[in-house]
Amino acid sequence: MRPRDIVLVLVVVTIWGSNFVVIKLGLRDMPPLLFTSLRFLFAACPLVFLRKRPSIPLPLLLAWGMTQFAIQFALLFVGIKLGMPAGLASLVIQLQAFFTIGLAWGVLRERVRVFQIVGALVALAGMAVVALHLDQPSTLYGLLMVLGAALSWATANILTKRMGRVDPIGLAAWGSLVAFPPLAALSLLIEGPGTIVSALRGMDGWSWAAVLFQSYPNTLFGFGVWSMLMRKHAAAELAPFTLLVPAVGMLCAAAVLGEALPPWKIVAGGVVLAGLAINQIAVRVQTWQRRAAPGG
Repeated sequence: MRPRDIVLVLVVVTIWGSNFVVIKLGLRDMPPLLFTSLRFLFAACPLVFLRKRPSIPLPLLLAWGMTQFAIQFALLFVGIKLGMPAGLASLVIQLQAFFTIGLAWGVLRERVRVFQIVGALVALAGMAVVALHLDQPSTLYGLLMVLGAALSWATANILTKRMGRVDPIGLAAWGSLVAFPPLAALSLLIEGPGTIVSALRGMDGWSWAAVLFQSYPNTLFGFGVWSMLMRKHAAAELAPFTLLVPAVGMLCAAAVLGEALPPWKIVAGGVVLAGLAINQIAVRVQTWQRRAAPGG
C-alpha cells in the first residue's frame, strides 16, 4: 500500500474506533433501531439529490446497502443496547477481517497463506478470552449480535470487490438510502410509535451530535474511503487493518465511559492484535516473493 492509502485507512479506523463510544452515548436516549435509521436518513439526505446513483447493477447496490449498513448496524446497535461494552464491541466486530478473508477465498478465489490462517486462529483465541468473561446472558446475546454484524460487514466487503470503479461518497449516500426504509419500518414495528415519538421529543444537542457523527464522519467519509480502498487492494491485505479499531475503541471507552480495563481484556486485545501482526507478515512475505520472482 502507498503511504497515502495507509494514512487514509488509519484515519478511518480511528474514526470507527471512537464511534463505539458515540454509539453507547446515543443509546442512552434513543432506542437502537430508531438511532440506526436516523443515522442513515441523514447520511442519505441531501447527498442523494447531489450525486448520481452509482453505475452498478441495482441488485448489487441493494445487497451492499443492506449488508454494509442496514443489517450490520442494526445488529451492532442492538448488541450494544443488550449490554455489550463499547470497548469489547469494537474488538469483537473486527472478526470481519477474517470473515472477509474466508469469503474472499471461497467466493473470489483469492489465495490464503498459512500465516493468514494462523493469524485468524490467534485472533479467535482472543475472542475466546472475551466469551469466557461474559457471564450475563444479555451480554452473551449482545456478543452474538456483534458477531452477526461482523459477518454482514465481511459480506459487504466481498460485494465491494465486484463493483469496479464507483464514486465512493455517492455509494455511501445511496447505500444509506437503501438502508433507511427497512430500518425505519423495523423501528416502527418493534419499538413502536409511542417510543419513537417520546425519544424524538427527548433528544438534546448531544443526541443529535451522536446521530450526525454517525452520519457524516463515520458513514459518508469512513465507508466512502473504505470502499475506495477495498477496490484498490486485496481484501486479505486491507481488512486486517481494522483490527486497530479496538485499540482506539477500548481506550476511548475507558477514558470517556469509565469502562474498566482488567488484565483479561488487555490480554484479549493483545492476542487479537497479534493476529493482525501475523496476518500482515503473511501479506508482506507474499509481496516480497512476487517482487523477487523473475519478471515480478
